[in-house]
Amino acid sequence: MNIKKLVYLGLFCVPYFLKAQEAKLIQYVKPLIGTARMGHTFPGATVPFGAVQLSPDTDTLSYAVNGQYNGDVYKYCAGYQYDDPTIVGFSHTHFSGTGHSDLGDIQIMPTQGKVQLNPGTADRPQDGYRSPYSHANEHAEPNYYRVLLDKHQIKAELTTTTRVGIHRYTFPASDASHLIVDLTAGIYNYDGKNVWTVVKVLNDSTLVGYRQTNGWSRTRTVYFALRTSKPFKNYGARYGDGKPVYNGFWRKFDQQNNFPDLAAHNIKLHLDFDTKAQEAILMKVALSPVSMKNALSNMQEEAPDWNFDGYVKEGQVAWEKELHKIEADMLNKEDLVNFYTAMYHASLMPTVYMDVNGEYKGLDQEVHKAEGFTNYTSFSLWDTFRAFHPLMNLINPTRNADIVASMMAHYDQSVLKMLPIWSHYANDNWCMSGYHAVSVVVDAILKGTYQGNAEEALQACVQTANTRNYEGIGPYIDKGYVPDDLSGTSVSNTLEYAYDDWCIAQLAKKLGKEDIYATFSKRAEHWKSLYDPSIGFMRPKDSKGTFRAKFDVLDTHGQGFIEGNSWNYSLYVPHQPKELMELMGGAQKLESYLDSLFSMELPDKYFEHTEDITRDGIIGNYVHGNEPSHHVAYLYNITQNPWKAQQRLRQIIRNQYHNGHAGLGGNDDCGQMSAWYLFTALGFYPVAPAADAYWVGSPLVKSAKINFENGKQLSIMARNQSEKNVYVKSVRFNGKPLENWSLSYELIKNGGELVFEMTGKPDKRKH
Repeated sequence: MNIKKLVYLGLFCVPYFLKAQEAKLIQYVKPLIGTARMGHTFPGATVPFGAVQLSPDTDTLSYAVNGQYNGDVYKYCAGYQYDDPTIVGFSHTHFSGTGHSDLGDIQIMPTQGKVQLNPGTADRPQDGYRSPYSHANEHAEPNYYRVLLDKHQIKAELTTTTRVGIHRYTFPASDASHLIVDLTAGIYNYDGKNVWTVVKVLNDSTLVGYRQTNGWSRTRTVYFALRTSKPFKNYGARYGDGKPVYNGFWRKFDQQNNFPDLAAHNIKLHLDFDTKAQEAILMKVALSPVSMKNALSNMQEEAPDWNFDGYVKEGQVAWEKELHKIEADMLNKEDLVNFYTAMYHASLMPTVYMDVNGEYKGLDQEVHKAEGFTNYTSFSLWDTFRAFHPLMNLINPTRNADIVASMMAHYDQSVLKMLPIWSHYANDNWCMSGYHAVSVVVDAILKGTYQGNAEEALQACVQTANTRNYEGIGPYIDKGYVPDDLSGTSVSNTLEYAYDDWCIAQLAKKLGKEDIYATFSKRAEHWKSLYDPSIGFMRPKDSKGTFRAKFDVLDTHGQGFIEGNSWNYSLYVPHQPKELMELMGGAQKLESYLDSLFSMELPDKYFEHTEDITRDGIIGNYVHGNEPSHHVAYLYNITQNPWKAQQRLRQIIRNQYHNGHAGLGGNDDCGQMSAWYLFTALGFYPVAPAADAYWVGSPLVKSAKINFENGKQLSIMARNQSEKNVYVKSVRFNGKPLENWSLSYELIKNGGELVFEMTGKPDKRKH
């Protein structure tokens, strides 16, 4: 399918805050936000949910040094760090905002002079093909990236279609201009990661190939087709395999110079050109999960010509359509930038994972064809079930339905018969805890988003939740908790399983499966097994039922939790918050707990050796830089002082989100941090996805319009909105007061008017 058929070509309605000028929301998107420190976002070019993320990489650190994990590699989960002085190249696949990584496929770098196939180092870029650059000569916007490479004064420009990366390099005059194609480069790379690489040069401007890697994704194969706008006069290759044990009789050929049939573990190529002053050479690189032939077809269908500026424009039209799903009026331009950059970051992943003919490689490593849905990959479910997928159900339901269909296909292809945990590129990498695909599937069915077979979906959820040999599920079923002596993350596993089990119970109830409903309703209360009333926190318990004696509620290491401490995780009962409150001693106890969480000081020693958390993402002991606490401020709504939720939410949104390059307090985690911002800025949040209720907070928008796919519109108005007026005096939907600080999906799905009356004085009457 041609991308021209995918993008929106109609006229856009003009937002009310821009009536006097053309509606261009991409002007508020700053892809460089989050590219410094902990955000782990990438600045390069891509279209919404595109299979290609063509972006600069600023270093090539190995995952391991002397056989030991190299902690510095963590900074390069997206390939780019804003503070780095050099660019190594431009690769075609990147995660956005993750805390572990892979990808970085098919790296391209333009150079001149002597051919250099080694990247060099940041302190000695002259020793390799990397180049220094200046941010003064760097520019990023949706589907367009530009930078001047100082080493040879080559201007690099990048854009994309869904499956094709398009490069434009403007060279000085030279008889020794080159395009380096480094097929050994990768993110979280290590010696031996490349299992096999193949390149076939079809003519003087086209080559095809693939590489298979063994990394976070255990068995990942990326096929590609590469074409240049100008024939290369020569080309060459170098193998980085050392002396192979067996090399057959290929030694009969000179495989280093102009040889068209290449295969090795590690291959680097150089394509050579004569260039005039300011001559532009373009390159197209199409990707496929299936075959080299399909990669060529993807290129022909999506990028048949060399109209670079046209591809930029087409992609930006697609971005305008995506951004216009919510039209917001904010207090200032900085807020507009934060809002629409969050919209942008929440539209990068998951990514399309199929060719224009519908074919894709499945979890079973066989070729499948997506019938009636678009197949997607890269599901960071421990993060995204919380707010990202609920946001998709509101503004992108058709796409979210396709994502659920992709998860069901994953289940069907799994010999383990499990829904995805953290999957990408026809593999599950099993990262993080819980089985949160359950939450996404159930929420989509209950909200009417997914129209597939609900009975089969329920069976997939039940089967996944009953996989006894996975991450302590067996003893969790038998004992009502994951024992501390069997799992290093026993408490967080138990809490997350309990929530997921509650989701299963809700779907079973809808489908009239009383036995399943009863079983999983009971399991949904397993969180109670690990609450220790003597200390007022969740606490690890061994197989004999004894709470761990030596236990630190502030520590994140070795205490039974994944990426969190007991102070934060003890509040993770989103499906039964009132039951948790009663177990803690009532509304006043919960309120005091929350007050302490936000106001206490967490000493550096508790996170200084934790790579996923820095002081940037912490307020008191509340950790916004990691997801388990994202619902926590909303819990004030069930205490006697809901105004504290409004106060804390405005504090968090102001403290954790900025316009700077380090503008995110933690990993964006495939759009979850951004989705939290969007919901909170709109004034409500899905504390327990799969429930019908959103919890009301303190909106940041002055007004907003959510444009639903069904043609309906939800209008949000925050009267008397200001920097000081953070408290909600009243909230009405279609003129009727809302009760219990709660807003239902059923109420808003067909549009209406949600009106907040803001004030600078908290309502301190007891509720």
